[in-house]
Amino acid sequence: MNDAGPAVKKPHRLTILLSVNAAAILVAGILIANALMGDGLEFRMVGERSDVVEDAIGELNLLDSVSDSEAEAVNYITGNDDYISTASHEFDSSAVKSGELWNETAITIYATPDVDICVGGNLSDLGPMYWQTSNTDVIEGFYDSSRTWLGYDSENCRYPIIRGAGTTTITAGTYDGKRKDSIIVNVVEPPIEQWEHEVLTLVNKIRIKNDLDQLAWGYTCESAANLRAEEAKTSYSHTRPDGTSWSTVCPAPESGGESGENLAIGNAAVSPATVVALWMSSESHRDNILNPNYTNLAVGFVFDPNSSYRTYWSQFFSTY
Repeated sequence: MNDAGPAVKKPHRLTILLSVNAAAILVAGILIANALMGDGLEFRMVGERSDVVEDAIGELNLLDSVSDSEAEAVNYITGNDDYISTASHEFDSSAVKSGELWNETAITIYATPDVDICVGGNLSDLGPMYWQTSNTDVIEGFYDSSRTWLGYDSENCRYPIIRGAGTTTITAGTYDGKRKDSIIVNVVEPPIEQWEHEVLTLVNKIRIKNDLDQLAWGYTCESAANLRAEEAKTSYSHTRPDGTSWSTVCPAPESGGESGENLAIGNAAVSPATVVALWMSSESHRDNILNPNYTNLAVGFVFDPNSSYRTYWSQFFSTY
């Protein structure tokens, strides 16, 4: 896990559950499909819970974006509506002209990347296609398949290999010569702070639906959550790089308290909606999100395109 290599065309999925006593269970298999963690393969401890999620290879039931009406039901701890992402990076290509692949001339995506590049949604039976990029410093190329567990069609979509922010022209076509087209792709850095707070909003949306109190932003453990996301790059476990427990990063006060940690990395966690959906698909991670005792949540997010897994998330729940 610490020696994880670069992302591959068919990413693996690994789930690790750890207790605060550093006991560990390694669970292989598909986590997302049927929440297999419900068979007792978890540790429970009074006052502390911690779980880890890596890439998933099952189908992911994505959360809807936060609508305006739903947002009104959620108390923004920051008092700043800008923390809610309203812009969609999907593009409309439902009706494509003969011989072309897109209606649009340009699209913008996040560098995580938060979407795969797809040709017209109404196109079918395209057969083998080629995909080219004009600026390999932005998009180096494409994997031969899409991230189907995020809902993308492997026939019409490709998972881009993004190396950095900037602009490139994507040219795609069918080998029979019937369709060929180009589109400008603007790649932008993900909004770190906005996405961290959007995770809180999505969690509170879920808690409201489950008749639970909303969580406040965990200012006490805010720096700790950011540090844990950074530490996940080198030690993807609930044991910190210095060998201590995750809970030492923001320990409970002498008067007492409870805390819990969720971690997620990889290309199934490319946006607030996908990472929250990933956590909610696991019973143990969901238990943290739906724990009625917690009152605060701090979220850490690190994006490093030069690292093995690129996206690193942490949730630090607490009662203090």
